[in-house]
Amino acid sequence: MESHSWSTVKTDRNGLQFFWKHVLGKHWDFVEIIKPPTVKRLPVILTPAEVERLLNTVRKLRYYTILLTLYSMGLRLAEGLNLTIADIDSELMRVHLRNCKGGKDRYVDLPSRTLKALRRYWATHRNPKFLFPEGQSAQQRHRATQPMSRSCTQKAMRQLVEECRINKKVSPHSLRHSFATHLLEQGLSLRAIQTLLGHMCPKTTAIHTQLTETAQLNTRKVMNHLINELKLKGDDQ
Repeated sequence: MESHSWSTVKTDRNGLQFFWKHVLGKHWDFVEIIKPPTVKRLPVILTPAEVERLLNTVRKLRYYTILLTLYSMGLRLAEGLNLTIADIDSELMRVHLRNCKGGKDRYVDLPSRTLKALRRYWATHRNPKFLFPEGQSAQQRHRATQPMSRSCTQKAMRQLVEECRINKKVSPHSLRHSFATHLLEQGLSLRAIQTLLGHMCPKTTAIHTQLTETAQLNTRKVMNHLINELKLKGDDQ
């Protein structure tokens, strides 16, 4: 049984139960089979210096922009790639994330540096809907009706990590975990970060720290300070 998966064990048990009750006609005394606990790994975190090194190593503007966007707002990869022009509120400096995990919408504060990067990249393709449209050329991106694929960003991230000689198993999603951890280090409360990341359960947010007390600071001020401290060559592109 050790080599069986939990689903296989459950299927075997159901078959035995059917045979016992409906073929043999005997009473089934159900014995609870306890599902083995799921092993939960702590997320791999990049330091601010490693995030800075990654972003400064990016050669293509679209990858610089998407990775900065994911990190600076703590977005899931799909949330970043599916951003549209209509989602950006430059007056209130926030982003409307639609149909996120669990089918819910949420608002996230938009750092001024990220807004500048998004505008700069959009100006290269001017797609009428998407901020990160698919396509290799500017013309293809302008006409695209779908966002850039997940695999493109994931591949670019792997290449950057290798080039930067960062010996950690990280992905674009690691930028989200890193962002949350760095905000905690800046003193932002767990409750504020839970809201920012769209976590349903506080325990999900709490994996980023073992701190029990954090200062209550303004979310937008802390976010802008964190992002503005990065020394990025991409601002000059």
